[in-house]
Amino acid sequence: MDSLSEESKLLYHMIMSETDEIYEAKFASYRARALAAAATATSKTRSTTTLGASREYCHAMSKQSPDGDIIDCMHISHQPAFDHPLLKNHTLQLRPAYHPEGLYDDAKSSLASDNGDKKPMLQLWHQNGRCKEGTVPIRRTKKEDLFRVSSMRRYGRKQHPAPNPMSVDLTMLNEGGHQHAIAYVEGDKYYGAKATINVWEPKIQQPNEFSLSQLWILGGSFGADLNSIEAGWQVSPDLYGDNNTRLFTYWTSDAYQATGCYNILCSGFIQVNSEIAMGASIFPISNLAGSQYGISILIWKDPKEGNWWMQFGKEYVLGYWPSFLFSYLADSASMIEWGGEVVNLEPDGAHTSTQMGSGRFPEEGFGKSSYFKNIQVVDSTNQLKAPKGVGTFTEQSNCYDVQNGNNGDWGTYFYYGGPGKNSNCP
Repeated sequence: MDSLSEESKLLYHMIMSETDEIYEAKFASYRARALAAAATATSKTRSTTTLGASREYCHAMSKQSPDGDIIDCMHISHQPAFDHPLLKNHTLQLRPAYHPEGLYDDAKSSLASDNGDKKPMLQLWHQNGRCKEGTVPIRRTKKEDLFRVSSMRRYGRKQHPAPNPMSVDLTMLNEGGHQHAIAYVEGDKYYGAKATINVWEPKIQQPNEFSLSQLWILGGSFGADLNSIEAGWQVSPDLYGDNNTRLFTYWTSDAYQATGCYNILCSGFIQVNSEIAMGASIFPISNLAGSQYGISILIWKDPKEGNWWMQFGKEYVLGYWPSFLFSYLADSASMIEWGGEVVNLEPDGAHTSTQMGSGRFPEEGFGKSSYFKNIQVVDSTNQLKAPKGVGTFTEQSNCYDVQNGNNGDWGTYFYYGGPGKNSNCP
């Protein structure tokens, strides 16, 4: 390998700068210099350009995805997580000490369709190979991503708190433009959650809006002390540069103010899996009145080490968030949420037509409406159990709605989503 490229150094300093003044005043200069450096980079050396890290790659260690992504295979000990100052001497935990007990039958909640077709859910980049054991796949942040960034300080970060179903101020409804349709439980100590999430590709009206479906692991109040761990799928043209449905994670320990980010765009989450890339496109996706596909996500707190682990499907243990990243979640969660979220920026003064889920309302049912099924929580004995006292919440049911239920095959479930703008949601 050659020495660290100028492009990588510049990108590293952009994200690691400690003050708002440096972020904003020098951003334009950094971007221009980084793009110039990228144009003259040699063919022998590649930087990940993953914000929050500066690592080297060789062409042979990279996979080109059909959707244009570049997936770099990085040695597990060199991943971006270890740029976090509290992880400099961290002992890597390669596997959780314990899994939760009482998992649903994986034949029901695995990465497969719900119409008898057992083709596994994959990521698009898998069509051109996989990373080797001992490495982790990193979606490369490319120079094109920088053109879409107006503020380096907010790149890769959410700008709005998690939905608070216990306090709704309708006068604040469109501040930030975020709207939700969720199911939730609260009032106990929770040590994880699980769900199978139906996967779609909702239409986004304009690039700075998004649509996602996820679960939230929450601790603290909904003020400045909120802790959150999140995972699911999202369509976000502003973040990824396209309209593909992508696997994502998020975390914060201060209500999205200064800590945390999507995927691994900052240090924190430690990946141990060589097959699944955070932020990469999911394939296949569901079709209206056709094949239905879902992703199974489990997040739980290891009762021995205390770290929060994430599992994708029945076989991919992806990695963990160290417990010291959090205050309230260092112990347990106080609320679990599952459901959809969109950004409604009211283009032209009307509600956005950005879709949530499949873009259909819950009452249209299977094959048309999007759903979460087999939702569970992890209790204090490390048991996965059906949640008790599930509530539902949406700000504007004429735009996006949610309806829950329970049966023998799907356990606790709900349909959710909607088209956004319509005759009853002007």
